[in-house]
Amino acid sequence: MSEMNEYTPDLFELIDEEGNKKNFELIDAAELHGEQYFALVPAAEDEDFLGSDCDPVILKSIYENDEEILASIDDDEEFEEVSAFFLGRLQEVLENYDEFDEDWE
Repeated sequence: MSEMNEYTPDLFELIDEEGNKKNFELIDAAELHGEQYFALVPAAEDEDFLGSDCDPVILKSIYENDEEILASIDDDEEFEEVSAFFLGRLQEVLENYDEFDEDWE
């Protein structure tokens, strides 16, 4: 079996403000300005996947009571900067994929 078929996504179970649990797949992670950020999308195995818009969720790693948690970004300017960073990286990946795909034609 090829390595591509052995892909196992990094899944996170997140709990929203109402206490609902949802599974998300990590699509990217990065450190910016000394802070760790994560971009996630609803996991395909989650029952709400088909009805979701698949917009990425951008979260920040923070420590609360000596425990690392993923939290929403409350500062609009920080959120815009981090979102633009992840979007730029995604566009690069897609452009490289298009170039790779053209080489195989």
